Amino acid sequence: MTSTASTVEEYLKELPQDRKDSFSKLRETILKNLPKGFEETMSYGMIGYVVPHSVYPPGYHCDPKLPLPFMALASQKHSINFYHMGIYSSPDLLKWFTDEYPKHAKGKLDMGKSCMRFKKEENIPFALIGELVKKVSAQDWIRQYEHVHKDMRKK
Repeated sequence: MTSTASTVEEYLKELPQDRKDSFSKLRETILKNLPKGFEETMSYGMIGYVVPHSVYPPGYHCDPKLPLPFMALASQKHSINFYHMGIYSSPDLLKWFTDEYPKHAKGKLDMGKSCMRFKKEENIPFALIGELVKKVSAQDWIRQYEHVHKDMRKK
């Protein structure tokens, strides 16, 4: 379910009533813990958290007109999804998160490479997500991205 909303406010208005509270609480958790250098915007039909061109002028290698993506929050058909590229690119961060998850949430973690899917509010580990958001600064993400991107060009 990709939104056509052009602003975060429009996206929030489109949310199903039964998801508004938990989605808003997760968004507030992200914003409260978001390190300096990241910016909230609409990105790929979701709420995105990016490194803007003012901080990282080269932008995203797939489309340099776009800012460097890092996290996203979306309301999908059956779940609230939180995407975190730091988990995808850092095995240590992934291990930390998966080890901590059972201490903070009920139920099994439903996770893809960078995507966490939450079908029930009681499975959203708000405090843990806040800690995760704080763990990677914009500069850390730029360094990791450039390291991986440099490696990709060698292939």
